[in-house]
Amino acid sequence: MLQLGPLAFASPWMLLGLAALPAIWWLLRISPPLPKRVRFPAIRLLVGLAREEETPAHTPFWLLLLRLLIAALIVFALAEPLWNPAPRIAGSGPLLIVTDNGWAAAAHWSERRTAMDGLIAEARRADRPVLVVGTAPEANAPELNFEAADDAAARARAMLPNPIEPDRIALIEKLEGGTTLASRNVQTVWISDGLDYGAAAQFGERLSALAGAGGLTLVEPKPMARALALLPPEDGGGALTATVVRALAGGAREGSVRAIGSEGGVVSEAPFQFAGGDTRAAAIFELPLELRNRVARLEISGEASAGAVVLADERWRRRSLGIVSGAGAEEAQPLLSDVYYLRRALAPYVELRETGSGRNTSETIEELLASPLSVLVLADIGNLGEDDIARVREWVEAGGLLIRFAGPRLAEGSDDLVPVPLRSGGRALGGALSWSTPQNLAAFEEGSPFFGLEVPSDVTVSRQVLAEPAPDLAAATWARLSDGTPLVTAARRGNGTVILFHVTANRDWSNLPISGLFVEMLRRSVALSQGTPAAGEGAAGESGAAARERELLYPVATLDGFGRLGTPPATATAISAEQFGSAERSPRHPPGLYGTAANPQALNLATPSLELKAMPEMSGIAERRNFAGNAELRLAAFAFAIALLLVILDTVAALWVTGLFETEKIRRVRFGTRIAPVILAALFVLSAFDARAQDRNADRFALQASLETRLAYVITGDREIDETSAAGLAGLSQVLRARTAFEPGEPMGVDVTRDELAFFPVLYWPMSEGQQTLSPEVLGKINAYMKNGGTILFDTRDQGSAIGAAAPGTETLRRLLGRLDLPPIEPVPADHVLTKSFYLMHSFPGRWQGGQVWVEASLADAGNPANDGVSTIVVGSNDYAAAWARDARGRPLYPVSPGGERQREMADRFGVNLVIYALTGNYKADQVHVPALLERLGQ
Repeated sequence: MLQLGPLAFASPWMLLGLAALPAIWWLLRISPPLPKRVRFPAIRLLVGLAREEETPAHTPFWLLLLRLLIAALIVFALAEPLWNPAPRIAGSGPLLIVTDNGWAAAAHWSERRTAMDGLIAEARRADRPVLVVGTAPEANAPELNFEAADDAAARARAMLPNPIEPDRIALIEKLEGGTTLASRNVQTVWISDGLDYGAAAQFGERLSALAGAGGLTLVEPKPMARALALLPPEDGGGALTATVVRALAGGAREGSVRAIGSEGGVVSEAPFQFAGGDTRAAAIFELPLELRNRVARLEISGEASAGAVVLADERWRRRSLGIVSGAGAEEAQPLLSDVYYLRRALAPYVELRETGSGRNTSETIEELLASPLSVLVLADIGNLGEDDIARVREWVEAGGLLIRFAGPRLAEGSDDLVPVPLRSGGRALGGALSWSTPQNLAAFEEGSPFFGLEVPSDVTVSRQVLAEPAPDLAAATWARLSDGTPLVTAARRGNGTVILFHVTANRDWSNLPISGLFVEMLRRSVALSQGTPAAGEGAAGESGAAARERELLYPVATLDGFGRLGTPPATATAISAEQFGSAERSPRHPPGLYGTAANPQALNLATPSLELKAMPEMSGIAERRNFAGNAELRLAAFAFAIALLLVILDTVAALWVTGLFETEKIRRVRFGTRIAPVILAALFVLSAFDARAQDRNADRFALQASLETRLAYVITGDREIDETSAAGLAGLSQVLRARTAFEPGEPMGVDVTRDELAFFPVLYWPMSEGQQTLSPEVLGKINAYMKNGGTILFDTRDQGSAIGAAAPGTETLRRLLGRLDLPPIEPVPADHVLTKSFYLMHSFPGRWQGGQVWVEASLADAGNPANDGVSTIVVGSNDYAAAWARDARGRPLYPVSPGGERQREMADRFGVNLVIYALTGNYKADQVHVPALLERLGQ
């Protein structure tokens, strides 16, 4: 390769062709153009006619330069010019490209992809085998084998950043233990993200030793381009503080953090700024309660990575809380009041609503409930007035959370705003129903929201309000004393919850209010507010089995490497509630939301203890580079295009030199007599050629489609969807060859506007938003295809859409086929032939699961003579082609969710059933087979 600044030539020896330019100059110089043709005028017109030279002696200088330029451009193009070529890699042996593809690589992923493309392009020109591997762990890691540069380029394009940290040591151990790199000097390039993760030096040394004489090249980002991370926010004084972390305490750097609402809009934006020597910077959000509780995620602006995103759940939302006390000692003896202990316990975590002093209980409750309120706390209030009871009951049933504390007033009698019936009086030391010693608390049971909290041995209760025995008392109990007496009970009331602590909120009846356990119990109780069910909601009526089911938190939505929230991958699994806070982020447990859609818990990549460290200096590095920034650009095509334009210009110039445009009259005459026939002939030839080409293409298509029975898919114009359809039908064809007597050929793409459809028994038609509305002629062709025996599987592909999102595939189906003469359709009946044509099936999953499959209605009664009772239309939404899609080695291309490989197997079975159903008709519906089928079903 010859390089001249940003310009390089992959085949520089072709530039020797420039030496022929002087010879071309000489040949053109001595070869004059054709003489002008001048009509002989009448003799009388010769008077005064100036003599002019009829035959030029040489080619005009400007035309000579034009032709030399054409020749130079052709030589230039043949030399394969490259602009901004990728840096050369020494050696001629195999090339190993190791890429950090963890979360930190996502922010500048395009630069890493450009670097990989450049390295592979260089290897392609040298015909070197390439192996591309990532350092992020994978659940199903591929084998490490060198392959051709084109295959490696496809693997590099498919590689994406993962929302977890790299595991470099695991990769180097795999490389060292494999036979692929054994006893070979492999030129190795490490495309790093610039972060340490605790083992960068060891990884670099071992990778350099593995490369041997081939050498190790390190490509890394510039210090100011390394990734930033966002830590979970801290709540302080009503403000939300998000901390941004960087690896190097370099120069000043600034940016902003955005607060994104649940609907995707920006709620607020706060700036941050790193000073010269700082590795941490704060972004402070001061938001009203209503706006703060709408925040669903925080993200660093312009930093697209999973580490730059923090998902918010109920733990970060601040509740509004009001306290009403029946005691009158708040001002005279504040340290003895219930309100004092409640405020000290709750103030850091909620927004306390204050009311005017001097108001009675009824006025205070009315004032608190007049504005949105999350939690209402009633401390030692026995009986409310009828109006207050109605007002509070309506508020609770609408979703409010009512927390009550016992006391002397409640012990004498209460209203019905309590979770369980209460006995009059109380249980105290020395009383009729008394203890000889104060009672300790029992460990919290699994069905309680307090499960997992450690119970201090020094917390005791000396008095409490007792609950009346009842069959459902155990289910309504969240906390007990050591003798089994309920200490905290709760029950659902409409959409809200009522919670009762059977002791006072001060120290009169127990020392619980002065313990840390009291704070945690209140925090977990408050977390149930605003209609959010608890992770272990133990309200009345729930069984122990239901509580145990909630021990596992299943993935609801997960982050990808770029910080985008979407459908969990097939490898994601549930996390136990007890281990959720300490769960390791991995392919099995990627960052995201876990639990239920109504009450998800956020598992963020960054933890409060996260620190980013830059890679240290390492030995064994043969060369260090930074990212080039711009991709390699091949100029050969541009040079050939310019040369072609200049050839056309040269042709026009040659005609002009011969006198074609001598006078206006002659130009018109000559154009009409010479040029026009040529143009007409060319148009005729081109049209005839085009017609013949179309005929030949149609003949070729017909031969290809008819010589073998093939599956076909409709070309939508969306490259990604069409490639998925082709791979999906190819994978289904492999399954059919392996499991059935049917051996289909390779699938074909069909343009419904141009191609004949009658060759194919089954058409797969995926829906995409960009598909054009069909003309009446095309609709007629589709109608004829279905009426003459064809079956079309329409796949709307929208079952995996986010909750609440529109279904674009269904809308496209309605738009495209609204004018078709379609029969009525119905959900697939339980005894439909499609459920038993080859496999016995009850559901029809694809990449997604749960979508309804529709077929032509009432075929069993009316029949379809043209298609032997087979439905001409099948409609699904589970993205079947993606589930069927496999590469040349039979490896799946897309994950399926949520059922994993078992779900993929069922998707394959549905594909087999569909094809056999379309090919064989309704013979499985014959009564002859009913006994055997019933025996198979166990009926």
